Amino acid sequence: MSNNNHGVREPLFHISKRQESSLFLRIGVRLAAIALALVACGVVIVALTGLNPMEVYAGIIDGAVGSSRRLWVTIRDTLALLLVAVAITPAFKMRFWNVGGEGQVLIGATATAAVMINLGDRVPAPVLFALMIGASLLAGMIWGVIPALFKAGWNTNETLFTLMMNYVATQIVSFCIVFWENPAGSNSVGIINSASKAGWLPPLFGLTYGWNLVIVVAITAFIYVYLRYSKQGYEIAYVGQSVNTARYAGINVKTVIIRTMAISGALCGLAGFILVSGAGHTISTTLAGGRGFTAIVVAWLSKLNTFTMMLVSFLLTFMAKGAIQIASQFSLNENASEIITGIILFFVLGCEFFINYKVEFRHRHREG
Repeated sequence: MSNNNHGVREPLFHISKRQESSLFLRIGVRLAAIALALVACGVVIVALTGLNPMEVYAGIIDGAVGSSRRLWVTIRDTLALLLVAVAITPAFKMRFWNVGGEGQVLIGATATAAVMINLGDRVPAPVLFALMIGASLLAGMIWGVIPALFKAGWNTNETLFTLMMNYVATQIVSFCIVFWENPAGSNSVGIINSASKAGWLPPLFGLTYGWNLVIVVAITAFIYVYLRYSKQGYEIAYVGQSVNTARYAGINVKTVIIRTMAISGALCGLAGFILVSGAGHTISTTLAGGRGFTAIVVAWLSKLNTFTMMLVSFLLTFMAKGAIQIASQFSLNENASEIITGIILFFVLGCEFFINYKVEFRHRHREG
């Protein structure tokens, strides 16, 4: 006789952590999540707009990569987002929640613009680029080190501190625009050095954004090696696991915090250089375009693997560019594409649960 009626009922399902996840499992679960996400998006599209989901998907693809120009614009913006994600990765590896990437990018961009405007036609191109890069790195580094000093010295909340630094950076940009506005009274800087193109990154190997590609891919590879194989990368990981254990192991935690945020801030500043010199050739309060916050999503979706960030950055940029196309093609609000992106991200993030845990349902036993 069954004991189920007299004892505690067995739960419907049991969740346990996987000891390890095979590559096949990880890929399979993620592909299944994307497939289910597209189905869910299709249902939402039909329910809200009555449009054929396949036509909307085709519009997104066309808007992102439908022509060579659109493809390169998508690549250009992917590279900018990727660089910011890579930049904040060392800090996140250390469990220093740097949400100030937006401000660090803006400060680096402002320093770049200042050099372009004031020295663009006065120094040789190699010197000009060296000064622009140096200024962007230094400005971003300072903006990253300030909250690190307070964290290391007084254990302040780095999330709030770096977030408030974003607002300060925005106001600094607004202040500078007053002096740089062109034409006067426009409240905008306009295209910097539009006639001479001094300080504009030139094409490389015939590619308009060739230098952007080389710089960002090189930094992505460097940070991957730095975090995984260097002594400083080991210290960053150790501090991230446990500050007390790191101190016990003889690691100078304060030095690691300041050094890591100096690297993180400097690379965000370099992203500002890329946006000004290698992309828009102007400066504004919206130049960062929310990349400092989107980069956090990229970093966590990629599990802080800088090479995986390439794919995730492309996916998010792809959807953002597709939004513009479907907004015009189907007379939809651009938020329609953001809804689709949100659904896809929900499924992709949710599938990580099934990669890390297994769900076993209760087996029903038939009585003879």
